[in-house]
Order: sequence, then C-alpha cells, then structure tokens
Amino acid sequence: MSGTFRVGLMVPSSNTVMEVDLYRNLPPPITVHPARMYLEETTPEGERRMLTEEVPRASGLLKTLRPHLVVFGCTSAGALSGPNFCAEMNREIGPMVGCPVLDILTAVTEELNRIGARKLAVITPYSPELNRSIQSSLEANGFQVLSIAGMGITVNFDLAAPTPEEIFAFAQRSKILPETEALFISCTNFRALEARPSLQKHFPIPVVTSNQAVIEKIKRIYLGRA
Repeated sequence: MSGTFRVGLMVPSSNTVMEVDLYRNLPPPITVHPARMYLEETTPEGERRMLTEEVPRASGLLKTLRPHLVVFGCTSAGALSGPNFCAEMNREIGPMVGCPVLDILTAVTEELNRIGARKLAVITPYSPELNRSIQSSLEANGFQVLSIAGMGITVNFDLAAPTPEEIFAFAQRSKILPETEALFISCTNFRALEARPSLQKHFPIPVVTSNQAVIEKIKRIYLGRA
C-alpha cells in the first residue's frame, strides 16, 4: 500500500500523553490525526457523557480526513459497560468514520494473548470505581486479575502528572504475586510507556501498557495492508 496511512485518534480533550507516545513511536508513513472529546473528570459519569455527547461529534470530524483506521483512545471509558461494550461501540462508530475502529482494551487483550499471559497484576492512576470496571473487563476477556492498584486520581488532566520515576516507584510498592504472568498498566494519559523500560528491567515478567499495546496493534494493521 503506497502513501500515508492515516490514523484518526479520538482522544479526551485533557489527555496530554497519548498523542505524544504515538508520534514518537509510530514510523512513517503512519500519521496520527486527533479529534478531541471534552473530558475533565475521570469518573464514570464524566466518561459516559463523553461517550454520549462527544463520540458522534468526533466521528464526524474524523470522517472528513478519510482515515484508514480510527482509534478510540480511552481505556477506562471502554470498560464502563460490560464485556461486549467495546465491540458494540466499534460497530457503531465504524459507519460514522468510514473505516475500522480500534479500542484500547481490544489492543491490550491481543497483546496479552500474544505473550501468553493470563494471570495479571494491574496498575492504574484511577479511582477504585474505575479500577473495578477495568478488572471486570479483563476478567470477562478470560484473564485473572491477581491484584490491582490505583493512584486514586479523578481529574483527567492530572493522570499525566506522575513522572515515569513515580510510576516505577508505585509499581514497586504494589502487590505483585509470584504467580503473576504479566504487569498491565492502564490509561492512555499515564506516562507508563516511558516508565516501561525501567519496569521491564525490574520485574521478571512482561510489562504491557495501554499506549504500547495500541502502538503495536496499529503497526500490525498497517503491515497487513502494506
């Protein structure tokens, strides 16, 4: 396939990390074109409003760039409404944007399956309420969540505040059981991808992050079309 491979990105308006991670780690000719969805509070109520009010508007904007792929760039919003929600959302958005749609949990599930990990430790910047949604979604996809720890942040802009060093220190303090097969770090507005090299050196298990999983999936989709 010749020419640019255009990735439309639906991203919460206060997310300052995901675009940077994608720009730094996706090779040409893959290009990223964001449409921002208003979100300030990382709460179920705030994310449901985003899904209801902002997704249709962002879809209409992205359709005009004739994307080859659209990424819905919010892990926790995709986990709000049960195990089938992401697939249903992708089917609904697809006709609005005119191309396939990829959500974060689907990319994470594929990455965890690829490395053969079923027993997980999970780290997030989220509140306990959102952590429960993440755990339920992972378990519905066949994973066993042995432990989950969150930083309790509820302002979406502030999810990006912890430095990679602070994320590493939080992971060290978290409960990682000996039988754990992979560490998953959730959230597209969390600097986990920058922390991943240090985490991978410290822990004797694979480390998967939301943005890393979606970057790898985008690359595979592009190569399948090339």
